[in-house]
Formats: sequence, C-alpha cells, structure tokens
Amino acid sequence: MSGETGDDATERTNRTRYLDRRQFLMASGGLAGVGVLSSNVGGVADIQDEEPSLQEQYPGLRILSDEPENAEAASRSTYESFITPREEHYIRNHYATPDIDPEEWTVSLTGMVDEEVELSMDEIRRDYTTETVTHTMQCSGNGRSYFEPQVGGNQWTFGAVGNTVWTGTPVSDILEEYGATTEAGTWLSVMGGEAPDGEDIFTRSIPMSKVMDDCLLAYEMNGSPMNGDHGFPVRLLVPGWFGNNNVKWVNRMHVMDRMVYGEEWETEDQRLYTHWQQYSYRLTPIDEETEQFEEIDVYDTQDQMDSDQIRHPYVYDQIVKSLVGYPPEDSTVQPGPGGTVEIVGVAWAGDDDVEAVEVSTDGGETWNEAEFFGPVMGTYSWRQFRYVWEPEPGEYTVHSRATDERGRSQPASVSAPDDQLVRITDEEFPWNQGGYCNTAYEPHGVAVTVQEGEAETPGGETTTAEGGGTTTEAGGETTTASEATTAADGGETTAMDDSDTTTSS
Repeated sequence: MSGETGDDATERTNRTRYLDRRQFLMASGGLAGVGVLSSNVGGVADIQDEEPSLQEQYPGLRILSDEPENAEAASRSTYESFITPREEHYIRNHYATPDIDPEEWTVSLTGMVDEEVELSMDEIRRDYTTETVTHTMQCSGNGRSYFEPQVGGNQWTFGAVGNTVWTGTPVSDILEEYGATTEAGTWLSVMGGEAPDGEDIFTRSIPMSKVMDDCLLAYEMNGSPMNGDHGFPVRLLVPGWFGNNNVKWVNRMHVMDRMVYGEEWETEDQRLYTHWQQYSYRLTPIDEETEQFEEIDVYDTQDQMDSDQIRHPYVYDQIVKSLVGYPPEDSTVQPGPGGTVEIVGVAWAGDDDVEAVEVSTDGGETWNEAEFFGPVMGTYSWRQFRYVWEPEPGEYTVHSRATDERGRSQPASVSAPDDQLVRITDEEFPWNQGGYCNTAYEPHGVAVTVQEGEAETPGGETTTAEGGGTTTEAGGETTTASEATTAADGGETTAMDDSDTTTSS
C-alpha cells in the first residue's frame, strides 16, 4: 500500500523520491551542515584546540563508551534534585556525535503536505511560537544491566534518566502552516542526520495525535542551547515518552499514513529506515521473531503489553518508575539528632501522573507511604518524594515503589526468559531480548548500613543531612541530602539557568 497520496500508482511517491535523494547525497558527500564528528559543547568545534575528553565535559557521568558517546549519571545524588544539570544528564548515541554548523542545518518537511519545504534553524526559532516543557527523559535501556541472563547493548544501571527543561517550536505549528494531513491514523516519521555513509538512518514514527498534542522541535536545554551530545542544533522532544523517540539532530520530518514499514523504506541489504522502528525498541520474548506492523492504534507501552493484538509492543510511553536518590548505594548513615534519616527520591510515569510512592526499608517485606514535595511542573516531569525513617543500627535494603493514576505499580523483579512473559504482573517485569523498560524495584534498591554515633569525614568534620541524618559513602567522603529538599516547604524552586549546577541522548 503506497497510501501517500492515493493517486496514480505509477507516480513516484514522496518516500521513494526521498530515498533516492538521501542515497545520492550520501554517495556524493552532500549532506549539508555535517562536518567531522565530535562531542563539542554547543555544536561548534574549534579545530585549533584539543577537544576535552567526554569525562571532562560531563564530570557527573559514568562513561560507557567514548565513541559513540554513551554515559549515565554516576551517582544516586543526581536523583536528589528536581532539575538535572546537563553535566549529569545521560547521553545515548548510536553513532558518534556529529559536528554541525547550525547556519547550514535544515529540517525538511515532506510527504502528505500541501507544500514540501526545507526550514533553516533561524526560521524554526523565529517564525513560530515557542514553548517550554519539563520532561523526564529516560533511555529505554535504563536498567538493562539488571536483566539475567544479560542481554547485549550498553549496560545501563540506574542512571540513564534525567529531568530537564526543554524549549522549542511546536511541531504542530509547522505542520499546520504547510497543510499537513494530521487526521487520526496518520504518522510523522522523523529522521536524524547523524548516520555515517552506508549505515541505517535513525528513524522513529510518531502517531500524529501525539505530535499535534505536545511534540517540539527542541533547541534549548535548561535555558541554553543544547550540547552536541544532547542533539544540537535540534532534536524531537516527545514529552512523557522513552528517549528513543526523541530523535536527535533532526533533518527530516515525513507525513505519512502509516509507520515506516516494508521494502520501500529498505535497501536490498539493509533496513535503511526501518531498523529502529520495526526491529529495535520492541519488547520481544526470547526465541521469538519480532512481528512488524504498518500501523497500531494503542501507544501506551503498558497497554500494548496488555493487548492481545500486539505481541511485541513498540517502546513509546514511559512506564511508572521511581529511584531512591538518598541514601546512595552502599552507604553508611547515622541518624540525626531526632533519630531519623530522610529517604529521598524521584518518580515518574510518562503520559500519566504519579499517584503515590511507597518506601520499604526491609527489602520489600513491608511498605510505608512517602510524601511528595518540591515543584509540580506537569505530568511529564518527575515528582520528588521523601520518607522520614527511624532506623535501628543494622544492615538494610531500601526500595521505592511508585503507582500511577491508573493504579499500575512497579513489579518486584524481572522474569526468567523461559517464562516468555509479555505482561507486567505484580511480581514480575517481562524479560525481553533488548533489555528494555525495566521498571522492577528490587534491582533498583540500595544497600544501606545504619550506625550509631556521628559519622566523620577523614578531616574530622561531621555533615548533617537536612532530614536529620549523616552519610558516609564507601569511599569515606561524607555526602548530604540537602539538595534533595529544594523547593520543599515553601522553599525556592531550582534555577533553570544551566550555569547553576542546581538546575538527550
């Protein structure tokens, strides 16, 4: 089914014309605006100077690979704060970060539109309205390292998630100006411009209902232009959905009546546009081949899992999840003067609100309700929570468990592969071949030792956490949870200026 225009079947479709054009440009080296590859800040490299290492640029990240650039938050302390600074926001790349001249970069709009167009970055910024959204972006592979047996790919632990402020142009404004077909059942396929010659082009098909509701072409992160590694000069922002849908380095948007699907989007020897839409980012049990669909009408990831129609769900809307930020992993804490330690963390649920968070200090045997605090910036932003704990000295495992507004809660563990589980139960999240969407609370728990007396740093100073506790990490340095209560009890909201460290892939 060509479906693009419904006209004469002998006419070349917009999709086919684009494939021909893209392959020509790849062969001729004529992809405008893309230069050498680097991970430069702000997208413009100074070839006279030696590029700082990825670790130097992002001191708050644990580097998984230098090229392509992949890194996650190194410490649980990232999840004490409301806004994630870019130095601690994870990076997920399939190819090396491209070095882009924003003056030459364009985004084309093709397909089911009245007028095809190429928009400059200046036009995208200047000619349309500007919107800002606080969005919890999470790599779909976050928590992959906790799958047993291990699956391939970057072994993300807890740190491939961050909450940042994104600013950009509503995609709906552009589609409406150029007469795009935006009725129910249509799709917007968005392509990134970073693929080296001969490699699959990162492409995601987003249902038009979501596109018209709240998607942005984002160009700022926490109030200033994005770093190259986070998508400079422009990325798709799909609020509430897993990071794989938030295409970086966007250079084309194509309006169509289905997802990218079938041979017309592939070549003889590769899945040129279909790879990351139809084969990757799917929840597929062990020993099964992923089934491809031209279109679906259920986009909530967990609803797809519960559906009998989609055996291998597409990774779209995020599933409810939480993380403990304080105390950190393998830490030793001492209760404060009131005999308490404050447990602090964050929780989010994609397109849905977080209804409640519970905390367990005995490995999941019993649960107590936590309270929310801090800013409320809409559904797409995480909520901070805290629980005041009165522990006795001993060894503990602390878990958090969030529930969304539809009553769906985090399961305890990841299932065994041979169970071929496809639905989330109260106790198990389905093991899948890609290691995607792990929301089980047990592997995300933290081990904590509670001691009597006061903890001292090697220099002899004791630091008291705002919740009344002190903490000494395994390395001997004392940390606090003071940042965790930002904006609590009438306090000030964290700044969104990226120069303030309290404030994409």
